[in-house]
Amino acid sequence: MSVQITAMHMSDGLVNAPTSILFAALAIAAVGFCAWRARAELDERAVPLAGLVAAFIFAVQMINFPILPGVSGHLLGGALAAILVGPYTGVLCIAIVLVVQSLLFADGGVTAVGMNITNMALIGVAAGYSTAVVLYALVRRRGLERSVGALGGVAFLSALVGTICAAMGFVVEYEIGGAAPTSLSTVATYMLGTHVLIGIGEGVITAITVMAVVRSRPDLVYLLRRGRVGAAVAA
Repeated sequence: MSVQITAMHMSDGLVNAPTSILFAALAIAAVGFCAWRARAELDERAVPLAGLVAAFIFAVQMINFPILPGVSGHLLGGALAAILVGPYTGVLCIAIVLVVQSLLFADGGVTAVGMNITNMALIGVAAGYSTAVVLYALVRRRGLERSVGALGGVAFLSALVGTICAAMGFVVEYEIGGAAPTSLSTVATYMLGTHVLIGIGEGVITAITVMAVVRSRPDLVYLLRRGRVGAAVAA
């Protein structure tokens, strides 16, 4: 099977040109929208943190951990970025990392960069952050919003869900315009199975990082700030 799934980076030639162009246009439009909306998330505290998050994700993505023979994974970062700096800013962080990796380090095909952004920056962030919001609401209802362990659990599950959803994004793209001879069922089974394992590693790294920030500077964590604002409005 020729599908390159080390860390979910798609290589050139896995889907046809029309599909690549379609998702490149989608990625450009979505990232532009996120850049516009990110202005509401970025303040004097969040701007430096966003830069650090992007740099951290870029660095950690260079470190692969083994999953199965011939298969390795690394941090995708969608849930981590969204939890720390917000979903729109998180999309920008991941998109910038993916573009730099593709153009300067040949990590992910240039023609596939739109699909990689769609999967890891858009789907991964949206799924991870949505999961984090729901789980954090449950944590608050139980009075555990100050529990670092509970927040670590939120981060772990959010990253796991985000990773699996990002992988399934590729399956949809392959169904639309797959150019490789491998069958869709084989691709779907392989992507789901391996990315459940990759998601566990992703979840562990995300949980450790989020708990470290919560212990030192909880005021910088976007998910916690958003939760406090929501509680104040509800009151």
